[in-house]
Amino acid sequence: MFMAQQSKIDFKQILDHSHIANPYPLYEQFRETPVALQEDGSYVVSTYNEVVALLHDPRVSSDMRKSAAQQRAMQQAEQKRAQMKAQGQPVTEPEEIVPPFIFQDPPNHDRLRRIVMSQFTPERIENMGSHIDQIVKEHLDKHAQGGQIDIVDDLAYPLPVTVICQLLGVPREDEVRFHAWAELLATVLDPGQVQSEEQQKQIMDASMQIREYMGQLLQKLKEHPDDSMLSGMMQADDVDGAMSPRELISTAILLLIAGHETTVNLITNGTLAMVRSPELLEHLRQDPDLIITYVEELLRYDPPVHFRTRTALADITIAGTTIPKGATIILVLASGSHDDQRFERPEEFIPNRQDNEHLGFGSGIHYCVGAPLARIEAHIALGELSRRLIEPTLAVDPPPYRDNAALRGPRHLSINFKGLKA
Repeated sequence: MFMAQQSKIDFKQILDHSHIANPYPLYEQFRETPVALQEDGSYVVSTYNEVVALLHDPRVSSDMRKSAAQQRAMQQAEQKRAQMKAQGQPVTEPEEIVPPFIFQDPPNHDRLRRIVMSQFTPERIENMGSHIDQIVKEHLDKHAQGGQIDIVDDLAYPLPVTVICQLLGVPREDEVRFHAWAELLATVLDPGQVQSEEQQKQIMDASMQIREYMGQLLQKLKEHPDDSMLSGMMQADDVDGAMSPRELISTAILLLIAGHETTVNLITNGTLAMVRSPELLEHLRQDPDLIITYVEELLRYDPPVHFRTRTALADITIAGTTIPKGATIILVLASGSHDDQRFERPEEFIPNRQDNEHLGFGSGIHYCVGAPLARIEAHIALGELSRRLIEPTLAVDPPPYRDNAALRGPRHLSINFKGLKA
């Protein structure tokens, strides 16, 4: 067994909000130690080849319940319940919650993913193109006189929310409710974030409320089926079995939250890049077809998802370090996409970059199911913004960022401009 190398920097620095506007210098330091042991026993993997290898390694689990830390937490909770019972105190048994399929391993992951993909078809997504174009134009036309626009509130958020609600069959008017739930639930994706008892209670309440909401919505769709994805998944079968009611609820919640949270960041980050660089903006105006490779470079250069956590199911030796069974692995996807051993001039935004096998949507069996939809939304939204905004400038640079280093993106992106081209 090879000795693990202690990282020169603490991963908690990446979680620190003071670094969130530009974490890339920290990633560069991490890449000096490709597999770095942290004080809490987790391992940060930051180089491209090693991240890809682990994303494809069957000894690496996406099921957080299998981590040593989670196992200890479950044992401690069980011991506490046993003590309370022995003392005659009332004890509430925890409700069994089925994790979304992206937090499960084969074979169950594969079954659930197949059912989702049977509804998330290329034809269904392609048919949304004209509708997406209409939504983008409607939101931009509200600001035809120029002045200031908040890309997040005025376009990047309402667009994917409207689209995913229509695809899933979720009433758009319920957006205010699930937006608050989504923000709370997304915080659990930041490894190492210390949450107060009040924050933990808020997260648990949000989880309970969104599950109850989805359960009621699915019951309505069961009684009155329609042509939505959720209705289709309820009726879909698989060679290994249909989704259970609990699986349907967890899948519906995942698709609703993931279907808009990451796309908001993608569109916002893409707008930020073009407005910061007038030369880049001009390239897009002169060559509208460039938007295809522009979005791919954006997914490499400033992606919406920066890291994901995994668990080692066995001792795994990689880059001269053995990650022990049960250890938490933090795969820094955004760092891998900036690795100079894989990409030439990685710190430059090259809109027509070739050989761009980035990690913006992950890799392996958990590759983002919504990638085709996110691409279409980004192509149309960023294409319209680059074509129509007249003399855009940033009102604040850097913009204020959300308190989430994993799903990283500006909370607001205010842009001053003189009007819109027709």
